[in-house]
Amino acid sequence: MHVDGRTQELLGLPIQEQERRIEQILMSRKIREASFRRKVCDAYDNRCAITGLRIVNGGGKSEAQAAHIWSVAEGGPDVVQNGVALSATVHWLFDRHLISLTDEYRILVSHNKVPSELRTLFAKQMDRIHLPADERLWPHPSYLTLHREKFSGIA
Repeated sequence: MHVDGRTQELLGLPIQEQERRIEQILMSRKIREASFRRKVCDAYDNRCAITGLRIVNGGGKSEAQAAHIWSVAEGGPDVVQNGVALSATVHWLFDRHLISLTDEYRILVSHNKVPSELRTLFAKQMDRIHLPADERLWPHPSYLTLHREKFSGIA
């Protein structure tokens, strides 16, 4: 176990020299286009499509995240139509297919898997999510279908 010197002092542990083991790992994975987040968040006016919240931190950075509808790992492209701006908690639910979207841009919720406390986050958006002003940037139905297939498998 590695404990840094300051933590050792706080815990009253004897200070001793410790070395962390270093491992070299070679990994292959698909790289996401760096501009994807910016383009998606811009299209959604830096607003979570599900909650409608637009939170900007003190540094002027939006808290909205760009979620892929069809994941990059499974071949999804880095295009705005394959993305949706979401807050961190909603992004987590979306990536795990606990929520999804209909072709009419309504929210589908796995009620047996999503706690009621979280469902209140998007209760007001059950009619239709917040979408980009430019309809050409709305989520493409084919990507929504792929996401829904995984949602249906666990719903």
